[in-house]
Amino acid sequence: MSDAKFEDADAKPLALIARDADDLKVISSLLQDAVFPGSEMTLERRTRRFAVLVNRFRWEDRAAAEREGRPYERVRSVLVINDVLGARTSGVDPRDRETIYSLLSIDFSPEDDGAGRLMLYLAGDGAIELSVECLEVSLRDVTRPYAAPSGHAPAHALYGDEEG
Repeated sequence: MSDAKFEDADAKPLALIARDADDLKVISSLLQDAVFPGSEMTLERRTRRFAVLVNRFRWEDRAAAEREGRPYERVRSVLVINDVLGARTSGVDPRDRETIYSLLSIDFSPEDDGAGRLMLYLAGDGAIELSVECLEVSLRDVTRPYAAPSGHAPAHALYGDEEG
């Protein structure tokens, strides 16, 4: 994983922690359409932590950008999942450092003891399945926002929008 420059972070960067399924839905919606190369994800078995540095669209700023006539923005963020007991992938080669992945959603299936399965669904039928002792996920912006290179929002509806 690259060195994220926390000292470059915006004055009020996004910083969220999810410890239940409802909180995870918020993080999942903010990460929809985030992209990352295989080189930016890592499973640290010793610390039982999965981390991925993503380039995400700033969904939380979309409406304000439209109202104010400013460009849409992207930001680099780090997603950290703690207490990982094991990992499996489908349609993802963890040794492939060059492939660019697009995150669609994150879902948690709890078990009776609080442990569970956390799924990261990727475009192209890829998935990363993490067995976790408990649900503890964090998302934190690590750079200042910048204008989205395409100048467009990802082409689908979110937050109840009727437009595609």
